[in-house]
Amino acid sequence: MPDAIEDVLALDGDSSCIARARHRAVDFLTRVQAEYGMPVSARAMDLTQLVVSELVTNARKYAPGPAMMELRIAGDLVEVVVWDSDPVLPVARAADAGRVGQHGLEIVMAVAQGFEVQRELVGKRITARIALPDDPVGTLTGCRPH
Repeated sequence: MPDAIEDVLALDGDSSCIARARHRAVDFLTRVQAEYGMPVSARAMDLTQLVVSELVTNARKYAPGPAMMELRIAGDLVEVVVWDSDPVLPVARAADAGRVGQHGLEIVMAVAQGFEVQRELVGKRITARIALPDDPVGTLTGCRPH
């Protein structure tokens, strides 16, 4: 197996970039399964698409200019990394069932096994980690930011 299994997608910010990013994530995980024999559960496929959708949507909505998505395998996790040019770090809002919208970060943190935000020289980088195999005993839980 190679040292690094990864894929990078430049996001130009038009309205189709969210769908392109989701499709790219499915293609990446399908390739990881087929070429490297790694287990990728249906749950991991669905959650990865959800996380990609939420993070890319936020980058498109709140950051001017270009963005980039990187997918990489780290052990039995897929890391979804989204960079954008806005230096403002996101903050999850308190749960509020009456609030319409702005639940993306809450959703990502609830389904990811790891989550971190890093300020970069330009902008920020958000990383969410999702377990690839199924979890038959139900021990996987969401996380809080690091």
